[in-house]
Amino acid sequence: MNSEKRKEAVALMYNPDENSPKVIAKGKGKIAENILQKAQEFDVPIYEDPSLVELLGQLDLNESIPQDLYEAVAEVFAFIYRLDRKVSSHS
Repeated sequence: MNSEKRKEAVALMYNPDENSPKVIAKGKGKIAENILQKAQEFDVPIYEDPSLVELLGQLDLNESIPQDLYEAVAEVFAFIYRLDRKVSSHS
């Protein structure tokens, strides 16, 4: 039996014209690896939080995140914003 936990990934998109971010991709195993590979190809930051991925993975594709996850997801977007600013200041 393989004791290694299966890789899981969830991709979010935020459109300022909408109320909250949406799940635009999710998967486990090979699908998760493909999501992560595409993120790397397009220089999309990757934020690792297994607990949050587990919760977001329960949502349907194109479903907006529920209010009880706003704070956790806001931390993800703040992380991405800080990364973008750091990269911009070094260019």
